[in-house]
Amino acid sequence: MAPFSETECPSPSIFIPEEWSEAADAVAYDSTTSPPPVALICGAKNSGKTTFSRHLLNVLLQRYRKVAYLDTDVGQTEFTPPGCLSLTIIDKITPDLTIPCLKTPERCFFYGDISSKRDPTVYLTCIFALYDYYQKIYCMSDNNESPGNTGLPLVVNTPGWVKGVGYDILVDMLKYISPTHVVKICISAESKNLPAGAFWLDEGQNATVTLMEISSARQDSLKRSVLVQKDSRLLRDLRIMAYFRQCFPSDLNITTIKELAHALAAHSPYEISISSIKIKHLHCKVPSTEILYSLNATIVGLAVSSEDSEHLPQCVGLGLVRGIDTFRRSLYVITPVPHDTLEKVDLLLQGFIQIPTCLMQVQGCISPYMSANVLPTI
Repeated sequence: MAPFSETECPSPSIFIPEEWSEAADAVAYDSTTSPPPVALICGAKNSGKTTFSRHLLNVLLQRYRKVAYLDTDVGQTEFTPPGCLSLTIIDKITPDLTIPCLKTPERCFFYGDISSKRDPTVYLTCIFALYDYYQKIYCMSDNNESPGNTGLPLVVNTPGWVKGVGYDILVDMLKYISPTHVVKICISAESKNLPAGAFWLDEGQNATVTLMEISSARQDSLKRSVLVQKDSRLLRDLRIMAYFRQCFPSDLNITTIKELAHALAAHSPYEISISSIKIKHLHCKVPSTEILYSLNATIVGLAVSSEDSEHLPQCVGLGLVRGIDTFRRSLYVITPVPHDTLEKVDLLLQGFIQIPTCLMQVQGCISPYMSANVLPTI
């Protein structure tokens, strides 16, 4: 196994126990795995699933040129803003496991909420569609045009909601994906853990799967799990701000929330004709007289609708609705999505992903997201 170079060593603030390293090596270097492994990571909230997934990605990238990553945690996304379900292709090792980074996904759907509980059916439909796409494009098949292509390994990160409906969703996910490896992270509070063994299989059902049960990374002297409590809302806000920071050149000096708020307030938005797009509200119904009110000062998914009604609209990014001019029948949207991609957008998806409050409360900055130019009639 190739060692990390000096520039690729893990962050010193991240602790990777030997048990985790052995599990990651078992997934990456399992000689019986052909085609490449499909590894699903599951466990209770704050048990370390994301950190292990990042570590596993790095280990896999020492053997494979590229690795696919299926992110099913809409509340704490890895490479996209919150509210998205995505498949991302990774080709570089991440030196610092403490710093998540935004990447452009290969395929993305805007679910529009931070939990699957709002609509489990749509949530699973999106995940199944992403996995089907992975299989179609990146798995070896008889009619593959590239004979040397043996497929890409896949890492599936899952949410920490593993009780009640969350458990049922995870079981459905496991049955559909049928991973070659399942890594279950356990904590000392046994009541919060998933059931022992291959809990998703029906009685008497046999499946070729390698199940690894490992403990959370940090434990106290009594072998009790020390869980890192995360401020989930703050992390989501930071991810959203990092996303819209991409509206500006990387060499532009924007290092504080105040500077970002001022930059966004001064940034020229795209003008989108209301007649050229469709508007869809996810998870709720909005009266036609209230549609523009509901859109103003919100974050929307920018999507390209499918010609086939059975297929989900692909999300190409997020937009911030700065204002609406009902006289010109135009929307004004701020987004880092490139212009040539934006021209393909014909659908706006509104969910429950909110603009970070801290961006709207910067002193000395009149927020452009509180525009009052939306009239009661359309």
